[in-house]
Amino acid sequence: MDILDVRKVKKIYTTRFGGNKVTALTDVNFSVEEGEYVAIMGESGAGKTTLLNILASLDKPTSGEVVLDGKDMVTIKEKEIAAFRRDNLGFVFQDFNLLDTFSIKDNIFLPLVLAGKHYDEMYRKLQPIANKLGIEDILAKYPYEISGGQKQRAAVARALITNPKILLADEPTGALDSKASGQLLKIFKEVNKSGQTILMVTHSIRAASHAGRVLFIKDGEVFHQLYRGNATNDELYQKISDTLTLISAGGDKDE
Repeated sequence: MDILDVRKVKKIYTTRFGGNKVTALTDVNFSVEEGEYVAIMGESGAGKTTLLNILASLDKPTSGEVVLDGKDMVTIKEKEIAAFRRDNLGFVFQDFNLLDTFSIKDNIFLPLVLAGKHYDEMYRKLQPIANKLGIEDILAKYPYEISGGQKQRAAVARALITNPKILLADEPTGALDSKASGQLLKIFKEVNKSGQTILMVTHSIRAASHAGRVLFIKDGEVFHQLYRGNATNDELYQKISDTLTLISAGGDKDE
């Protein structure tokens, strides 16, 4: 069952000075099934960030539809967007976006506090997530007291605590060393196995090789996609690398 449908999405920006029009997305079409783990890749300027902002309901397309669990996000009124985003989407960012004046526990609780949840409910939700992510011993600490890997695991906990329909990750391993990256990717795999739908934008071939499907964006549209099938991470890594080489060499779009 498709939980996300992106149909004929186009995005044109008008530059602030001169009024020139810049087309960031030309015609993006794809769907994501419930429980899928999808990575989105492409060269800088291909439209990945624009697409992610639209999927996160932080921006609206010039035309097209973005349907999440039967609801067209494009038609949601501005005053309802924040609540819709909080109730349906989880976010993991490259730079963690943790508040330094909040403890790790309070950072994780923040979306539930904004949703008006009771403290006892928040604690019930926190415990199993903290156990799964191995952060029980840092909940009373502050972001400046912990490592980058621990910060990212805390950010994942904050994203998961609302039980989102889709977890959106923007370069989640970008600020991590190789060890912390490996730990995070292992966590993503386990979270996905439990049924969580994940959509990750990344430049990292290693990160993308952990996904079940990889979409490649070029010139504002989906250029190609790879399915894992029975491939190992190493085999998928090689396929992704070959595809990125084809894209950079100006290969033709797959039909």
